[in-house]
Amino acid sequence: MIKKFVKWFISPDVKPIVEHYDVYSKIAELEERILNLENENIETSNCIYELHSHIDAVDARIDIVTVENFTNNV
Repeated sequence: MIKKFVKWFISPDVKPIVEHYDVYSKIAELEERILNLENENIETSNCIYELHSHIDAVDARIDIVTVENFTNNV
């Protein structure tokens, strides 16, 4: 295995040339993907806060109904 690595390392025609890759376009693509993920994160956070508010409202309503039922039965 080491012999294979040394052979690959020494031979110049086997190694990929970095100049063929457009790094700028990859960075631009990553920036766009990051912006999309940030927007999705904001939307997800807003949905979670909205669900939390609804759960709190339902919980408060359950407390009110429980108190009303308790006072009517007494």
